[in-house]
Amino acid sequence: MKLYVGNLPFSVDDEKLKELFSVHGKIEEATVIKDRFSGRSKGFGFVTFATKEEAEKAISDMNDKEVDGRNLKVSEAKPMTEDRPRRSFR
Repeated sequence: MKLYVGNLPFSVDDEKLKELFSVHGKIEEATVIKDRFSGRSKGFGFVTFATKEEAEKAISDMNDKEVDGRNLKVSEAKPMTEDRPRRSFR
């Protein structure tokens, strides 16, 4: 199950994100989304857990948790759809 993690401090990278959430279960993937030009964090990322139970526990424990002065926003990731396409800035 994939989780959206918003309001991340800019100091959090992929490894730190994985470390923050690994206490809740087996992490399959942890990715901080970065600006493709500057390489700087966009302040959100995704964490994929091996099981739904672990992911749900992480949501309840980590949503609104303070990390480096910012309160995380954690929820189930929503898939992209035609009415919610990926943004393109061409």
